[in-house]
Amino acid sequence: MLRIPYSDLYAGLLRALITLGFRQDRAELCARLFAETNRDGVYSHGLNRFPRFIEMIRKGVIDVEAEPVCVGRFGALERWDGQSGPGNLNAYACMDRALALARMHGLGCVALRNTNHWMRGGSYGWQAADAGAIGICWTNTMPNLPPWGARECKVGNNPVIIAVPRPEGHVVLDMAMSQFSYGALAGYRRRGAMLPVDGGFDEEGHLTRDPAAIEASGRPLPIGYWKGSGLALVLDLMAALLSGGFATHQVTPEPLKETALSQVFMAIDLTAFDEAEAAETVNGALDFIHSATPARDADAIYYPGERTLTTRKDNLENGIPVEPSIWQDVLAMGKNGL
Repeated sequence: MLRIPYSDLYAGLLRALITLGFRQDRAELCARLFAETNRDGVYSHGLNRFPRFIEMIRKGVIDVEAEPVCVGRFGALERWDGQSGPGNLNAYACMDRALALARMHGLGCVALRNTNHWMRGGSYGWQAADAGAIGICWTNTMPNLPPWGARECKVGNNPVIIAVPRPEGHVVLDMAMSQFSYGALAGYRRRGAMLPVDGGFDEEGHLTRDPAAIEASGRPLPIGYWKGSGLALVLDLMAALLSGGFATHQVTPEPLKETALSQVFMAIDLTAFDEAEAAETVNGALDFIHSATPARDADAIYYPGERTLTTRKDNLENGIPVEPSIWQDVLAMGKNGL
């Protein structure tokens, strides 16, 4: 891994996005979302995913000029159509609208259809928490996870994010419905490392920690076995029903054609409540968690999002890790065009 300053990463991505035809303000936000993903240590959905993003633009799956539009209002709930625009820009806009609705109603919900991969879903949880709101969001995907007991992939690896604001550092749960996302599997494989726990099945149907074997079989392990499988299904149904968009079984099961996704963005405004009381509740719960005695193989007990803050600090001080070959391609694109 090469380490570069955050400012260099952002500037390189910005130049590449402008070359791809993005308007300046949209390029700035898109570059920031990609760069912040690497900054926070989610390398599989930051720069490493940029080549697929570019390819989908070239194939016409992603329309760089398209912006989401509201197609239905039901009080604090709205339906929006992403019009096949860039997934991270659509998602950011919809969480921003959910926050505006929450300021008016206490709670706001935007259901989005016809959009593309949102990259790091946690970005929109942090967005909500930074605004002083509880954020809840999820997306469906193409069918890439087997229902419990099945061999074929019939449900989506549908990520869900829940964020709770806190002045000292937000609590942000960002998880897919498999024990390890496909991006995480690829990262372990590239490093030549085994998974710390069983992450899926090999071709013979045996549980394994070998990421390459799981990628080859296409059978990642649902979190909580049948519970994760069931949660993936209901998240898919809710996203499709609320947005009026596609469910997982209607999404093309090819990574470079994965589009027309359905997503939900919810915000609950906490600023109307007693801030001191809220902080006492959250800090008390986290102190209780931290007081637990670590198990033999654990160095400490962390709350969701805590290690993100540590990684962010380290990467800003010592440089953002990037894959050298991908970074050089991005620099070449920004300098020479497509």
